[in-house]
Order: sequence, then structure tokens, then C-alpha cells
Amino acid sequence: MIKFKITMSAIVALSVLGACNKQNTDETVIEKPEVTITDGMMTPEVLEAFGRISEATPSPDGTKIIFTLTYEDIQLNKGNSEIYIMDADGKDMKRLTKTSASEGNLQWIENGKKIAFLRYDKETETTQIFSINADGSGEKRLSDEKNGIECFRISPDGKRVVFASAIDDFNKNDEELFKDLPKTTGRVIDDLGYKHWDEWVTKIPHPFVADFDGEVKNAKDIMADEPFECPMRPFGGAESFAWSPDGSKLVYVSRKYKGSEYVFSTDSNIYLYDIESGKTEQLTGEGFPGYDTDPAFSPDGNTLAWLSMPTAKYESDKKRLMVMDIKSRETRDLTENWDYWPEQIAWAKDGASIWFTGYYQGVSPVFTIDVKTCAIDTVANGQYDYVGVSPVADNAAVAMRHSMREPNEIFLVKKGDNEAKQLTSVNKELLGQLKLGDVKKVTVPTTDGGQMTCWEILPPDFDPNKKYPAILYCQGGPQQAVSQFWSYRWNFMIMAAHGYVIIAPNRHGVPGFGTAWNRQISGDYGGQNMQDYYAATDYIKSRPYVDADHVGAIGASYGGFSVYWLAGHNDGRYAALVAHAGIFNVEAQYLETEEMWFADFDLGGPFWDKDNATAQRTYANSPHRFVNNWTAPMLITVGELDYRILASQGMQAFNAAKMHGLEAEMLVFPDENHWVLKPQNAILWQRTFFRFLDKYLKQPATDK
Repeated sequence: MIKFKITMSAIVALSVLGACNKQNTDETVIEKPEVTITDGMMTPEVLEAFGRISEATPSPDGTKIIFTLTYEDIQLNKGNSEIYIMDADGKDMKRLTKTSASEGNLQWIENGKKIAFLRYDKETETTQIFSINADGSGEKRLSDEKNGIECFRISPDGKRVVFASAIDDFNKNDEELFKDLPKTTGRVIDDLGYKHWDEWVTKIPHPFVADFDGEVKNAKDIMADEPFECPMRPFGGAESFAWSPDGSKLVYVSRKYKGSEYVFSTDSNIYLYDIESGKTEQLTGEGFPGYDTDPAFSPDGNTLAWLSMPTAKYESDKKRLMVMDIKSRETRDLTENWDYWPEQIAWAKDGASIWFTGYYQGVSPVFTIDVKTCAIDTVANGQYDYVGVSPVADNAAVAMRHSMREPNEIFLVKKGDNEAKQLTSVNKELLGQLKLGDVKKVTVPTTDGGQMTCWEILPPDFDPNKKYPAILYCQGGPQQAVSQFWSYRWNFMIMAAHGYVIIAPNRHGVPGFGTAWNRQISGDYGGQNMQDYYAATDYIKSRPYVDADHVGAIGASYGGFSVYWLAGHNDGRYAALVAHAGIFNVEAQYLETEEMWFADFDLGGPFWDKDNATAQRTYANSPHRFVNNWTAPMLITVGELDYRILASQGMQAFNAAKMHGLEAEMLVFPDENHWVLKPQNAILWQRTFFRFLDKYLKQPATDK
């Protein structure tokens, strides 16, 4: 149910930049917080103090790199991103902006002389395009669009710009029905798709093409009168657009469906818009029934690359790296014989290869693939996740890297080099004050004869002669990798600092271990992946340094479903459970979620289809059917703006636990969606999380 696998740094950028008209108007400029740690322990407040790097973007000549750096202010309850610049070797880092608003969507213009970006504009009360010189001087607002700008890309020749701006949705209530009722708050709904992620669908983004001569002029909606969104909600951005090198053509991504068709389809397509004629041609269609995203023209403009999923409704399908000859329209799948898939692509400077990152055996390395031979080369690996790769030469690229022990920093990776070169160290001082837990890869046998990669995280100052409580981490998605991710919510370093051993298994249904392993979970909720969790739990319980009587299970989204399911099939393995935004009643989830293609595919179909064995098995395994078996104390957390998995799912589970006589707590956020993003809410979540776990996992077994 997580459509796009975006990094936490991208999530931060989205949250601090905000929607066009929702920017915090506080005038305070948020600076790097002053933090002194005396005991070396990670706390919720320390976690919020890390600098968050995103959008590492090399200059056209490769000599400079710009990026955004975000810090959060707990008292102001918001974050703020600023633009920084440094030499390509990481030296001479400077801050270019210092505002109370956030900058984002960075792009070099005028051959590297200037930088264009988005920022909330107090004068127009919307988000607009701005520019500054490469030294930070000469700031200028370039646009004045009535409804603001959500994302943009300026053409390589600098003559045009494409941007997304919100228009009124095509679902209009009958004016006659509402006349004389100015204070009514009612909405009349006659089709599906009336809300998405965390908002009611009253506006949708459309792509506009405009002239650009240092200012945005003569904007034209190139999907005028089409009731479809572009970019796709809720996470689509500038990666939905690609200019041809000569600026004569624009490629964009759209899922051109509405209402019931929209919520049951993942069939986005690639469209080619000709600037001179104003005509649009669909490049993908028959043979491309799933997501087609992330288009990118080759440097010579003769070839288009993009990512394509072959299966309708299966949002976590293998991503194929496709290329199309623009003249002949001939297409090829470059990764046809590779059982893994890329998450992001970027053409090499010479056009002979494509750089990408992708999940592989529990990590996310940097790869290149030869466009002619399809030979794949691993450029950078290790116990890390690389994201945001941008080539700076035929044999080198800039990328961000993080792990379970540290957030994003910028690195230079080169073909043939064994070690990536670190270019930024914005969190070095803070990390240097912390005692961090060790992370090691372990392999656990599964009941179907497989081998499961797990991450075991140990507390700081680990003593193998002591006994520690332990936590089983249950991943969401459900098809989302348990790689070397750094999270500001499910952060393993803060869990380890609280004295817990953590086991994080790559159970069946996660990417990075082949298509069969990834797809196994679809239609098998409550099946093999739960046996995998048992195997991981039994492994960690068998460690001589783990208190086997005090092991908990935690998770969000599908991980929350997993916690509820394990609660009902708990043979004493777990002493406490924490579920955030989890599916409790699968039948209700089929009808409640806003992206219904996911439920239709992954659950196997509707619960009323009694002849559908897969669907009936799924609903028979719904956690709400096994409440009578619940024995362990439970903490449930929800956000009331969560339309992916409604807060009512968690409220049902909490009510069931209390009515069943269990010790249970619930934390409700009226202003959060599927995630918890506001700084003070994040701290409250962490405090509640550890207070609950400590109560039930750090007590003597006889007091359980």
C-alpha cells in the first residue's frame, strides 16, 4: 500500500516545504540546534536534532554541489530547509539562504550561474519559483502563479519551464442544490476517489508549460479539460517530467483515470508533448498495464528510459528498466535477466550507461547498466543504503548514503574505487557524542526451506554476559525493504540506546531478494511471512544475552497488521505489542482504503466473492477474528488524517483489547496522517512508545 519507495530525506523535504498554501508563516529562522550529550544516549530530542540532507545536485560542469539541509525546532514545532553549496570535493561548504521558509526542488540554470528553487512567498501566500546566483546573491522571484507551484523543471535550453499547479477538481456540486446555504459543510459524493492519503480531493495538480526568460510567462495547461492529475498524488513531483535535450519535447507521467477507475488502477503512462505543435502522444499503453514512472531522456535525446511495472494493480511489482528509441518507438527491457530492480535512474554523461540504486540482499548499492549489452556493474556497496544518485562524469556520481547508524551524508562514488569518498559530515559532531549500537547481518532459516536475511542490533556498551529485553520489528509496505534505512520514527539506534536488542527480518514479501520472494506475500496475509516472524523471534530468544521472557513485537501499517495477527496467535512469544496505523479488520480495510487497487490485488479480491479461495483465506486470517486469543499488553497509535489505513482500525483494536480485559493504551494524533511528522508529536510518540515497552519488557518475568 506504499506506492513509491521514497527515502526519509524526501519525506522530510515534502513535509517542510508543504503544500502551496499551507506554509507556516512564523518569521523565525531555524538554525542548527545546540546539543550537548553527557551520557552518550540517544533520546527523542536528540533524534530530532539531526541535520537532514536531501537533493544533492551537481552543477552542469561537475565542479559544485548544491543540497538542502533541514533542521527542526521543537518549540516552533516545524522544520526548515536551507540551500547549501560546496566544491565537488566537499570543501568550502557555504550556506546560501537564510529564511523562515523552506527551499526545495533545486535546479541549476543559466549553465550553472544561478540556482532555481521553490519557496513559500509571503506576498502572494503561495509557493513560487525563485532564483539566486551561485554565491547566494541576487535573489529574485520568477513566477506569480495564482494557485502556486508544486514542482517544476526548466528545459535544458533555458527557454521554457514545466510546472505543476493545482486546479479545481472536476467534481463539482450542483450550485442549485447549495444555493442559500453559505454555512453548510456538506459534500455530495457520487463516485470513488473522493479522498487521498490525508486530504479530501477538491483540487488536482496539472502540468503547465510556460516561456522562460528569467521569468515565467504565458503558462499553458497542457492537460486542459482533462479531469486527471499530473503529477500523481500523493508523492509525485518533478521526476514526473523530462525535457528532451533540445527543449522541443516534454515527457510527463499521468494515470488518466477518474473515480472508480482511478482507485482500482495502477496504470500510469508516459506521454510525449510536442512544444511546437501542442500535440500529445501516448508512448506506453498496450503491454504496459502497471506503473510507468521516472522518465529520463538520454544526453543525445534519441532514447527515453523509464521504470515500468508489468502487472496491473500490483504496486510493488518488479520495476523493469525500459528504454525506447524515440524515432522507431522500439522498446527494450534492460533488466529482463536481472531478478532485482532499480529504484531510481540517471543517464551517464556519455549516454552509454545508466546509473541507478536498488535493493539488493538487504542493502541499496549503486549500480550502472550498459545500455547495449545490459551488463550490470556494482559501483558502490557495503552495509549502507545509497539514494539520489547523480552522475558528474562518465565514471563518477554523487549520491547520498545512510545506514541504521547514521542519517544521510553526501558521497562521491567512482567506478573501480573500493571506497566511496565522504563529502559532507553535518552530523559528525552529534554522532561523535553518541554511543551507537552495533548492527550485524544474520541469516535465519525459514519453514519453507529458505534463508532469511535479518539485521540484529545490539545496545551500546553491549555486555554478552547480561540479559537484555528484545524487540521484533515488523516491516510495513508490506513489500518494503528492511535495508540499511535511517528512520526518524522506527529508529533502531534509539531503541538500542534504551537497552533493547532488536531483530529486523527481511521476511517473505520484501524486495531485494528476487521477484518470487517479494511477491509471495500477496494473497498470503497471515501465512508464510508470519512463520518468518516466528523464526526470527525464536532466533533472538535463543541468544544467551536475550531475556526470552521479555520480547516484544512492534510495527506500522502492514507491520501493524502483523502485530495484531501475532497478538491473536501468541503462544507466549511476546510480552508486549505496539501497533501504529495497522490493519485490524481486513474486511473493513478492503472498503475503507483510498487506493483500492492495492487491497483488490494484495488481499486477493472482495470478501463477498465466496468462490475466490485466495480472498477467503485472506479474510479468514483477519486479526479481528482472533481477539479471543489476545493475552499481551498492547499500545496502539493512530493519526486521524490517515486515509490509507483509517484511525478507526486502531480504535477498533483498542476497544477490543479493553473489552477483552487487556492492559492497553492508545495515542491519537488528530493532525497526523499515516506518518507522525510534527516534531512535538514525534517526541510524544517516542516517549509513549518507550514508556509502554519499558513497563512491560523491563519488569521481572514473575511480574509480567
